[in-house]
Amino acid sequence: AAGPALGRTLEIKQLDVCDEGSIRACLDSIPGRHVDVLVSNAGVGMVGPLESQSLAAMQSLMDTNFFGLVRLVKEVLPDMKRRRGGHIVVISSIMGLQGIVFNDIYSASKFAVEGFCESLVVQALRFNVAISLVEPGPVLYEEAERADYSRTDPETAKIFTDLYLRNSRDVFASLGQTPEDIAEHTLRVIEAARPPFRHQTNVAYTPMAALKHADPSGAL
Repeated sequence: AAGPALGRTLEIKQLDVCDEGSIRACLDSIPGRHVDVLVSNAGVGMVGPLESQSLAAMQSLMDTNFFGLVRLVKEVLPDMKRRRGGHIVVISSIMGLQGIVFNDIYSASKFAVEGFCESLVVQALRFNVAISLVEPGPVLYEEAERADYSRTDPETAKIFTDLYLRNSRDVFASLGQTPEDIAEHTLRVIEAARPPFRHQTNVAYTPMAALKHADPSGAL
């Protein structure tokens, strides 16, 4: 994927978002720890009936999807504030605005990401540091079809496999985006003269997000 840029304008470094020491070592290897743009893209998925998922797997997901971002920002933000400049771009999800059935824990992690960034952006802007959330639509996780649902009651398991998975494939076929699409959207956010706080990569989800905030019933 790096192509001819590798070793010229592109350098690949090791970094584990679940390890503060790894993050610090990576940043210390950069001259002056000077990071103009941080793109936080590390994440894992989880889909299926809640009772079929272990608490350990849920905690691991939160450690990557949410606390991984927190660790990165905690290490990068002070330098950006001192320089009074920088841009933090976070790959979130439409599921950070709208919870989707059978995506309980993944949605929770993205809601946490959205709340964290929403709270932090007010402070960051005072130091001329922009924060942007890139919000792709739902993605179908193929491993969901091979998971063990023995701890789930038959009715819920049937709803998940016969309705959710089937409909997810249809939605993904009609509205799904490639990683290249998301990368292009992310690049536009980075290059924007006034970076937006939120950028949804598929306009089909914008009305849903707007209506959700206007609906007190919770039906949307």
